[in-house]
Amino acid sequence: MEQDKKDWELHPENYQTEEDGVTFKLKKDGTPRKKGGRPKGSKSNYNYHSKTKAKMNARKSMGKKKKRIKQLQAQINSYKTNLKKQKEVYKKLDNNSENQVVLDTEIEELIPSVQQEIKNNPDENVVFHPNSGPQTEFLAAGEKDVLYGGAAGGGKSYAMLVDPLRYAHKSAHRALILRRSMPELRELIDKSRELYPQAFPGAKFREVEKLWNFPSGAKIEFGFLERDADVYRYQGQAYSWIGFDEITHLPTEFGWNYLASRLRTTDPEIEPYLRCTANPGGVGAHWVKKRYIEPAESNKSFIGSDGLTRKFIPAKLDDNPYLAKDGRYEQMLKALPPIQRRQLLEGNWDVAEGAAFVEFDPTVHVIEPFFLPIVWERVKGIDYGYSSESCCLWGAIDRSDGTLIIYRELYKKNLTGLDLGRIITEMEVEDPFSVQGVLDTAAWARTGTTGPTVGETLQQLGHKLRRADKNRIQGKIQIHEYLKVQNNGRPRLQIFNTCPNLIRELQSIPLSKSKPEDVDTNASDHAYDALRYLIMSRPRINDPLQRIRELKRESIYNPVDPDFGY
Repeated sequence: MEQDKKDWELHPENYQTEEDGVTFKLKKDGTPRKKGGRPKGSKSNYNYHSKTKAKMNARKSMGKKKKRIKQLQAQINSYKTNLKKQKEVYKKLDNNSENQVVLDTEIEELIPSVQQEIKNNPDENVVFHPNSGPQTEFLAAGEKDVLYGGAAGGGKSYAMLVDPLRYAHKSAHRALILRRSMPELRELIDKSRELYPQAFPGAKFREVEKLWNFPSGAKIEFGFLERDADVYRYQGQAYSWIGFDEITHLPTEFGWNYLASRLRTTDPEIEPYLRCTANPGGVGAHWVKKRYIEPAESNKSFIGSDGLTRKFIPAKLDDNPYLAKDGRYEQMLKALPPIQRRQLLEGNWDVAEGAAFVEFDPTVHVIEPFFLPIVWERVKGIDYGYSSESCCLWGAIDRSDGTLIIYRELYKKNLTGLDLGRIITEMEVEDPFSVQGVLDTAAWARTGTTGPTVGETLQQLGHKLRRADKNRIQGKIQIHEYLKVQNNGRPRLQIFNTCPNLIRELQSIPLSKSKPEDVDTNASDHAYDALRYLIMSRPRINDPLQRIRELKRESIYNPVDPDFGY
């Protein structure tokens, strides 16, 4: 039977033969010797490896074909996508609607002939053009952190809606637009309903989440930050663009700094940005001004203390031709009270809403430093604090008209009485004689210890000081008197621009809500208190010859000076 035959009988071609070609070469055991290598063309078990190799080759070939099919399919999908985009752009152009917005990136995807036609007739196809000037500069700014602010009606809110669209075609883009409260968001959301679906057909708004979903997968979210604790709503989130409309409504910079830590993206082609708008005034005007306006000139880029590049772009009513052309909006702003008029019409950041000293004007009361004549009487006022700032102000009395010139300031916290005295001594090295002054009465109070008080410590270091008159109401009235402009066109109080903390507090310190005749004691008032003490000392012009004679015996200090004040 077939199965009883030996393999060499069935497949003699797989075995070695003698020279005669018929007789098999035998092994020691008498069985035929196999040929070297793998058997070929046989259906026996000796064809196992040959079959495996054929299968592997077939698989490789099939893999290459599948890979090529995928590449072709990807090309087809890309062509389909581009065709769809071009059809959408053509549809926008054909509709010629005023609400249609065609982006530059969309135009670049069209065929060259169509691009040229658009360039030749730009106004017929592109619906949204930013107003020339500040609005265009804001949308084109490359700095990480930009404030667009100033007068009302400058087109700030609309720019805030348009700017996050720069990356709306990127799936990883996620933007956050904020206002102080949820009701304040309604106007922005309504404007976005008009703009976004036209700019990106297929964009959908989810009312509950206050979230826009774009066809690319990008998202623009609306949120609020009413209290500092509200920042934790965004804990764990990551945004590639964060904007705050009317940022001066934030009382402190805590929330804004926290949100800046949420600014990041995984897409290397997306640049993260912080953007904000504001009108002068509001509870947060002080910190906004300090962060964006004071460090550099307008429209000049600078690097903040946190390493971010910043810029302040001022806005005026004239920058928005749609509001400025008929003059009605301007007339409405002119009818506002003086403070609001200066803020909203002029875009003036130097006047604060609810400020205690509305007559303070940096252009009038702040001057460049100049040489002080040796014969001018010099005085100082000190407000002491340890955990809070200690402030010392030095003043000189102009002998021509009695104007008080504040020429130097010390403003520092965590100072002991000894530290304060030594610093004041160092700062008075260039003065021609020791400067007498007044010190906060709290610095003279004993606390149960046996050591000297802060006032006694300063006296021991040679400083001529007495207790300050702390009458708050009369002190505030006197400051008002000193700020008035006299008949000669000069106020009785002028401040060197090297005293920034005093200038800041006079600009921003608010009135007390419970006692309108006084300032808000919860506000930063250390420089204000030092000025109040100094003015309440009734500084007067003494005999210059007497002061010169005192130079000869200046090494001996006498804390009691009958010629000082009163």
